[in-house]
Amino acid sequence: MPALRDFWRRYRRKTSAVIGLVLLVFVFLVAALGPLFVMSDPWDMATMPFLWPGQDAEFPLGSDTLGRDILTGIVHGSRVSLLIGFAATLAALGLGVTVGALAGYFRGWIDDVLMRITEIFQTVPTFLLAVVLVAIFKPSMLTIVLAISAVTWPSIARLVRAEFLSLREREFVQSCVVIGMGETRIIFRQILPNCLPPIIVMSSVMVASAILTESGLSFLGLGDPNLMSWGTMIGIGRDAMRTAWYMSALPGVAILITVLALNLVGEGLNDALNPRLKNR
Repeated sequence: MPALRDFWRRYRRKTSAVIGLVLLVFVFLVAALGPLFVMSDPWDMATMPFLWPGQDAEFPLGSDTLGRDILTGIVHGSRVSLLIGFAATLAALGLGVTVGALAGYFRGWIDDVLMRITEIFQTVPTFLLAVVLVAIFKPSMLTIVLAISAVTWPSIARLVRAEFLSLREREFVQSCVVIGMGETRIIFRQILPNCLPPIIVMSSVMVASAILTESGLSFLGLGDPNLMSWGTMIGIGRDAMRTAWYMSALPGVAILITVLALNLVGEGLNDALNPRLKNR
């Protein structure tokens, strides 16, 4: 696996990228294994309300306004926040890559129509559009994922279009045209694989952005009422911000660590996958 070893060698040259990877692995472990150790329901009223962190060893991070265990909420909320972040990113990638690939390859009127549609979405503030969409279709995990993907796909579409416009004129693509290879095969088997490095890098940032957007929606009361996410926990604690700030601060720290880790990993992937930096 020389290619994998070479990738890891380039990735680990940046200390911050390694730190980000360690933090991200930690978050994934909490999401995957945490519920095995914290098996209670995050909605259960397990103790007295307004229990501060460290006040009771059984509830090390304290409780919220209704006596729900904050540690349990953070552990279970990690699954929800990560699931929404990755699901929304995958949906946005599917739409954005398709639009960008078609626009960049065929150009002409197809490019004009698809880019005008993309610009319409980009003219509306992304968070405001997400709020409107979730409010119209009622808050649920599905509507939140679709709303976030609807406001994030234009950026990936523009990136893919630019890559396709650059690669379309390369010799290997022209050779495929000359030998009669089908357009679908050229797009998805020849050009798209060469666009993957910048797409992968941008995906990490999109996941972080999706988690932040979901947190903002939940803070405004537009989260899924049946699921405990970090944003929901922050929203629950907003009414007691002055007297019990830890209710919002602790899930906020979880969001901070996750988003920071994703951004650091994205920077590391950019350095490792960027062909211009391979020989540095």
